[in-house]
Amino acid sequence: MTCPYLDYRSEDETHQFDHDRPYCTVMEEFVSPMQADVCNDRFRFSHEDDCEVFRTAAEPPRADDD
Repeated sequence: MTCPYLDYRSEDETHQFDHDRPYCTVMEEFVSPMQADVCNDRFRFSHEDDCEVFRTAAEPPRADDD
């Protein structure tokens, strides 16, 4: 399983890359290959358990967050 917030992009606003790079749509920034391993559930990682960004984004909004 792969994190639904992980995307791979070959460019940003100012650069075009030789290859696709992992991009977190929650943080709105490129992430390291090691972080992408977590997002892709590699090496016994689980994005649901091991990624603080995913857990925060997946939490339902609290009533007092208005």
